[in-house]
Amino acid sequence: MADSKKSPKVQAKTTENDIRQIGSKLNFEGREAYNLLRTNLMFSVKRNDRNARVIGVTSSVHGEGKSLTTINLAYSLAESGQKVILVECDLRLPTLRKKIGLPKTTGLSNLLAGLNNENATLHKDVLVKRLDVVQAGDIPPNPSELLGSKQFGQIIDSLAENYDVVILDLPPVGEVSDALVASKVTDGIIVVVRHDYTSSSDLDYTLRQLQLVNAKIIGFVYNGAESKARHYKYGYKHGYGKPYSSGDKK
Repeated sequence: MADSKKSPKVQAKTTENDIRQIGSKLNFEGREAYNLLRTNLMFSVKRNDRNARVIGVTSSVHGEGKSLTTINLAYSLAESGQKVILVECDLRLPTLRKKIGLPKTTGLSNLLAGLNNENATLHKDVLVKRLDVVQAGDIPPNPSELLGSKQFGQIIDSLAENYDVVILDLPPVGEVSDALVASKVTDGIIVVVRHDYTSSSDLDYTLRQLQLVNAKIIGFVYNGAESKARHYKYGYKHGYGKPYSSGDKK
């Protein structure tokens, strides 16, 4: 697993700046960048034997903007007319609820533990029409086992019958093994990289681990770089040993 010295500890909280970077609040340049990412994604990933494309979004370490990227990609897809569901698969340190203003409810962990059903955990038309969300739910003692279970695959297959795109917000690869376990149900993985934050060793480790489980890496989002015009730049290319602590941030 990843060395605990690989990345700095940062506070896990949703800031006002986070909220300003979501959906309709995002500036013009940022929205255009996500629209470009959306277009590239739809051309890069073909439907297999399922109705929906199932896309995982991960990063090397927490703090790279992975969850904001996931939300805005899902938003852009739904805004273009796709029927989208965003599933929060970070069962250790969930952040989507606070970022997008959802009430605290049961979620994926409760589904996987057999304590609830899909209808009870589904939030419909979140932020924009055609975007549904399943939050992580109660923090379980065994996230990797739940994400590696047969039931998880069945849930994703069931969702894929009713949506055009299923987006999975996965934990960082360099922190826990959960994203690697969950990657087996995806058609492709996007890796988020943050300017002046992600180290080359972190990224090398992430790519090696994803390749070892035969995950299909379909591209990278280069997050956080600003040009002279101070707009977002997102690069798109083809191509946890330790648990989170309460003081971590993604």
